[in-house]
Amino acid sequence: MTNTDSAKSVGSVAADIGKRFGIYIVLLALMVFFSIASENFLVGHNLLNVARQVSMMGIAAVGFAFVLLLGGIDLSVGSVITLVNIVTAWFMVNAGMNPVLAIILALLLAAGIGFFNGWIIANLQMPSIIVTLAMMIIIEGVAFLICKGLPIFGFPKSFAVIGQGYVGPIPIPVIIMAIVMGLGMFILRKTFFGRYFYAVGGNEEAALLSGINVKRVKYLVYTLSGFFAGVAGIVILSRTNSGQVLSGKGFEFDVLTACVLGGVSVAGGFGKITNVLAGVLVLGVLSNGLVLLDVSQFVQLVIKGSVLLIAVALDCIQHRKKA
Repeated sequence: MTNTDSAKSVGSVAADIGKRFGIYIVLLALMVFFSIASENFLVGHNLLNVARQVSMMGIAAVGFAFVLLLGGIDLSVGSVITLVNIVTAWFMVNAGMNPVLAIILALLLAAGIGFFNGWIIANLQMPSIIVTLAMMIIIEGVAFLICKGLPIFGFPKSFAVIGQGYVGPIPIPVIIMAIVMGLGMFILRKTFFGRYFYAVGGNEEAALLSGINVKRVKYLVYTLSGFFAGVAGIVILSRTNSGQVLSGKGFEFDVLTACVLGGVSVAGGFGKITNVLAGVLVLGVLSNGLVLLDVSQFVQLVIKGSVLLIAVALDCIQHRKKA
């Protein structure tokens, strides 16, 4: 083997390692940096705080990742979180409903909104970005009409356990995120539906010709996206103990950033839930570290926007190379 061939071999191995473990390397590098920059970062209660803070994003990211695998997008995620927040609060406080029944009805509503998105996209062949953007605006308006812009509070004490409780030292929201992530991995790895997600995202026409019911796959994926967003909304409501119209504002962009950082291709057909979890943790560590360093909120927005732009740019470059 010549020196040139050897260099190419080493380069290809390095590129493969970077592709497979790049997000974990970034996560480790961020943790090392913030550990050096702030003595309050690498302590047990702060790390648990990071895990609790990102748990809602991680829950919603599973459904969002499914949508991206199809080559679609769901901009209504943040608004669904807001609506579930308001509706659940209204059921418990204004209607005097049992918290369990209120949660079930709110989750059914969230799943129904997701199904409606999928139905329009599949049957009317409308771009997912337009459908979900319109739904985002509609849902925001509905949430505002229900609460008239005012916070809703006064829930039963038992409801706070979901967002504020612990099992031993572990916050319950983190446990819920772990269960949802595990369910997402099971769906993608062990079910035929998971294989259909990749097939439709990789080549929708080929999937259709191979006998896959593409419409039903889209119904399912967008329904799951709405459902998991609803679960995130319940956790947020329980944690804040107040239903507010801004509870899910901008949440969809954080979830999108986490998914793309985790290697889920915006072009569809490629991605893993384990890497999505790493992307969620990267955003959580970044936000927490910047707060500890007393970085301005507006600077944080610039950094997060830049991270999203760079992540999507790298995904597009990689997709062109594959093509």
